[in-house]
Amino acid sequence: MIIPKHDLVRARVHFQGGASRGLAKYALLSAIACRLVANCRPFPLYDPLTLQPYELFIGLRYTRAKRRNHFISFISLISMLGMGLGVMALIVVLSVMNGFQKEIRERMLGASPHLEVVADGGRMEGWQGVLAQVARHPQVLAAAPYVAGQGMLSFGQSVQGVMVRGIEPSRETAITDLANKIKAGELGDLRAGEFGIVLGSDLARALGVRMGEKVMLIAPQGSITPAGMMPRLKQFRVVGIFEIGMAPYDNSLALINMNDAQKLFQLGDAVTGISTKLREIDAAPAVAAALQSQMPQGLYANDWTHQNGNYFKAVQMEKKMMFIILSLIVAVAAFNIVSTLVMAVTDKQADIAILRTLGASPASIMKIFIVQGVMIGVIGTLAGSVCGVLLALNLNVVVPFIEHLFGVQFLAKDVYYISELPSDLRLHEVLLVSGLSFLISLLATLYPSWRASKTQPAEALRYE
Repeated sequence: MIIPKHDLVRARVHFQGGASRGLAKYALLSAIACRLVANCRPFPLYDPLTLQPYELFIGLRYTRAKRRNHFISFISLISMLGMGLGVMALIVVLSVMNGFQKEIRERMLGASPHLEVVADGGRMEGWQGVLAQVARHPQVLAAAPYVAGQGMLSFGQSVQGVMVRGIEPSRETAITDLANKIKAGELGDLRAGEFGIVLGSDLARALGVRMGEKVMLIAPQGSITPAGMMPRLKQFRVVGIFEIGMAPYDNSLALINMNDAQKLFQLGDAVTGISTKLREIDAAPAVAAALQSQMPQGLYANDWTHQNGNYFKAVQMEKKMMFIILSLIVAVAAFNIVSTLVMAVTDKQADIAILRTLGASPASIMKIFIVQGVMIGVIGTLAGSVCGVLLALNLNVVVPFIEHLFGVQFLAKDVYYISELPSDLRLHEVLLVSGLSFLISLLATLYPSWRASKTQPAEALRYE
């Protein structure tokens, strides 16, 4: 038999309105009388007014009710804000780390080959046969010879160290994306015998050189004279300026024609190596292993993961460490949930006693306070997820605004590979962060709820 509606309303007065202690006693006596006289069930399984399980109804009511102790409401708000802040920070930081890794990978692979075959000692004779052998691999889209070496560029009073790369412009366009990064001039202007040079934008700015002006390129390979070893000097005319957006390339890379590089470094017909572009960049290690097994002694196949592997491993490790560190914000918010529920249990001792007298089991009392704690976590998690997703999607607008507002630059071009914060939002990471936050908030409710279930009605109502 279900408790009559008017008796149930009397028993609920204390919960809905925060009524006086006298009404609480009246509700208790009404419930006891109902049980003795009408032989009713201890407590309805469902609320006849809302058609909801009473644990859920009361738990939600406690979440939004005004409390006699305003400090509890303040701590609840702080718990929600802390949970939301932690979730938002995790989503934004993971998105930035993903974007940073993706941007660096694209820029690196746009300016450098996917795989290189190099000779021991930096001098490859008979490279035409090696080039044909490499090009026959089914994963290789294009292959081209190149010459690489170090040198110094001099213009006026300015001197800069450079990495010189000799290329065949017609073949290089199929290997890298350098042709699309030219700001002035064209890559095709690097003609054999004309000694033209294409400089990185930061390198040209550091030298103070402009298009059409001549610079002196000094190579360490020199000639023996009566005065000793003399370095080789050659004037080159600036025929182009490129900008990749990565300091290591824009600051120190200089491109010249391969034939001019062979003369400068005294290689004759030899080259430094063979550069390739692959159909699938993730297949580079397997392709390198396959080519290495076919190469004669003294030749080595190196893929992009080998050349830049340590960097990408470091980024991945940083991402994991940031996830762990920022998860502590969510953990701190979970401790706030614990303290909130402990104080709520103390504040609701009379309510718990009435429910137990009506026949509610300890498990039902636990469920009520679990609902209250989980609601705090859910609200904070949802708010943090929404704010985090919105911020991650609009990071390219928010960050420049903050930089302009405070007159700062978060990523200096001369220090970092890129000068802007990229973002790559991934759904599975948003779900992972939200799920972790919900799980932590659920675990945080267990102890206070268990403590509430151990409340003894007689002790709680002794001084009411």
